[in-house]
Amino acid sequence: MRTSFQSVAVPALGGFGLRTVAPLLLLCTAVLFPANAEDTCTACHDQGQKLAKSAHSSLACSTCHVKHDDYPHPAKIPKPVCTDCHTQQGADYELSVHGQAAKKGAAAPDCSMCHGPAHETLNTKVAAFRTTVIDTCAACHTDVVDQYRKSVHGKALAAGIMQAPLCTDCHGEHRILSHSNDESKVSNNNIRDTCGNCHGNVPLSSKFGLPADRLTSFDSSFHGLAAKAGNETVANCASCHGVHNILPSSDPQSSINPKNLAHTCGKCHQGAGQRFAITPVHLNEGQSEAPVVRMVRQFYLLVIPLTIGLMLMHNGGDWLRKLIALRFLRRPAALAAKSSTFREIRMLPFERVQHAVLVLSFAALVWTGFALKYPGQWWARPLLLWESRGPVREIAHRVAACVFIAISVTHLISLIINRKLRNHWKLMWPKPADMTEAAANFSYNVGLRQVRPKRSAHGYMEKMEYWAVVWGAIVMAASGIMLWANNLMLRLLPKTWLDVATSVHFYEAVLATLAIIVWHLYSVIFDPDVYPLDTAWLTGVSVKEHETEHE
Repeated sequence: MRTSFQSVAVPALGGFGLRTVAPLLLLCTAVLFPANAEDTCTACHDQGQKLAKSAHSSLACSTCHVKHDDYPHPAKIPKPVCTDCHTQQGADYELSVHGQAAKKGAAAPDCSMCHGPAHETLNTKVAAFRTTVIDTCAACHTDVVDQYRKSVHGKALAAGIMQAPLCTDCHGEHRILSHSNDESKVSNNNIRDTCGNCHGNVPLSSKFGLPADRLTSFDSSFHGLAAKAGNETVANCASCHGVHNILPSSDPQSSINPKNLAHTCGKCHQGAGQRFAITPVHLNEGQSEAPVVRMVRQFYLLVIPLTIGLMLMHNGGDWLRKLIALRFLRRPAALAAKSSTFREIRMLPFERVQHAVLVLSFAALVWTGFALKYPGQWWARPLLLWESRGPVREIAHRVAACVFIAISVTHLISLIINRKLRNHWKLMWPKPADMTEAAANFSYNVGLRQVRPKRSAHGYMEKMEYWAVVWGAIVMAASGIMLWANNLMLRLLPKTWLDVATSVHFYEAVLATLAIIVWHLYSVIFDPDVYPLDTAWLTGVSVKEHETEHE
């Protein structure tokens, strides 16, 4: 029950007037009737009505005001400090750009400026508070807020969409750090995740009709992969879309408007011209990719399983047949007599050098190439140890590519100028009989025929592998050079060509790697005829059984 002492007539007693007696009676009332203590405070202090509407409405006066029950109130009592309760928020503020500025004596916002006076503190969980954030920040950041109000985010918020991001969603609330700070939410390292809070949110994207593939398409792009590996200079969301002035692509002032892409992308890709406007930048498999890119992808998704599947069937059947013959069956004497062992020259000295360099460069290309595509995998981590100092994977990959191309060109030149090498190479030239031999051996390996057919010393297996390497070297070199000289390509060709080159380069690498593992390693290691290792790459001589005369 509230007591009003303005209507109570108190006679003057011994020189004590109303102003002296009333507070004493109030104090006695607060002691005798603690339930009315808050009403007692409001009898003199009008903050009570304001407090009832604030976020602190559930707090008693004594929570913040010490010695409030002493009267007269002691002089020089320190004012309540917000951080006594809001410890974490205070610690974050001390680290923020605002807190650091305040320490230096500069004008900087404090708790009351953003949240209101202590007795009128706004509830941050209501929609009304979100609408005030922009005005609060505008008190200092006028130009930035003006840009925001014109952006897609600002217009959405003005239209009543409370999920639209505003200052605190991107920059943080109390721990607002400079964008150059690696821990800042808007630093180059973290801006992808900050934007992804909305643009990677499937329910939110579905509710407001936002493209749902922006985050995934960025992650799979060159920019996204480089950013994931820690590259701080590669383009991110803000590099293309802007920071506060984010506008739809249909707006002539937008940085991603087709007419402005040359300037926007030209910041990194000098002289790229208008080619960027021809095809979509965000590519997602099966959705926003160009038709020719889709055709390339579908081609490889058919060819890779079919090719590797046939290889597995061929070699698996061959291994099983030989295992049964060696371990469980006695080979007929006639078959043993028919078989002959050759100590043939498989690789001349110069060819062995070429082979060694080719193997090393190919292995380096596979490791560094897939590390560029999948930087989060455990086998890619050693290459990331020095990534902060420079693009280690990129440099290593390009050095290996140069070595690979150089050894391929050397092989071609050697065939032209050296007759001995050229005559030896002629053994790898395809013949019509190779197809018949391949079909017969495949049928035997998968159990479609019972009699083991003949196989030449330089037969379809060696020839298929050799010409696959030739084809792969041409395709990988051509597509790799296009990707390496991307700025030049973008000046000369539409961006679709680079998208095709990217797709071809990746899928061809997958096919080549699997073919080496399934086809080549079987013939030189796991084939029971040569196990544990065919040493022809060291000695040049191969000891292997064939059921036909040496070519």
